[in-house]
Amino acid sequence: MKKIIIWGASGHAMVVADALTLGREYEIVGFLDDYNPELPGRTFCGFPVFGRREVLLELRREGVEHLVFGFGNCEARLRLAEVARGYGYALGKAIHPSATVAADALVGAGTVVVAGAVINPGAVIGENVIVNTCASVDHECLIADGAHICPGVRLAGRVRVGRGTWVGIGSSVADGLTIGAGSMIGAGSVVVEDVPGGVLAYGVPARVMKRLTDES
Repeated sequence: MKKIIIWGASGHAMVVADALTLGREYEIVGFLDDYNPELPGRTFCGFPVFGRREVLLELRREGVEHLVFGFGNCEARLRLAEVARGYGYALGKAIHPSATVAADALVGAGTVVVAGAVINPGAVIGENVIVNTCASVDHECLIADGAHICPGVRLAGRVRVGRGTWVGIGSSVADGLTIGAGSMIGAGSVVVEDVPGGVLAYGVPARVMKRLTDES
């Protein structure tokens, strides 16, 4: 099996590790966490936790070729993907065996598809995306790099989700809509019209509540 390290050592990392273990494509060598100073030197999910990111160079020399992220922060996953590649790593995919991924769906490098998720025909999922527990991505959806489709989200057909966008737990998005880059959709929202980039929107129906960033 291919050797992989998980960057991050918290709750989501546990989920990623479970998907990798059950998928039987990768051998986990450990976790990298340079955010929580008390973790390096300990074990997590039965694997060692490494500290500063400089250890990536040593692990690469020891034959570890793949890396996947174990945290939900969208901007950080996008930024650190370039750091990982700079150390010579390829981004691995973690797809839980209970997830349903259509034969023609495209799933990018570094993406995590969690237990019970459904990705239907014609969907295109970018790099470093999270399709979380029991979320459904229907036909011909386009999910840009770094987005997080949270547990229980329902995306109808032909929905477009922008780069680094967070769609909160239990939200529903109607057919053919676009949610712009860098936006956040609050938990349990019902999106029935397009949402611009860089905003927080929530409610039933979802309404833009404030601007978060410049649209990208």
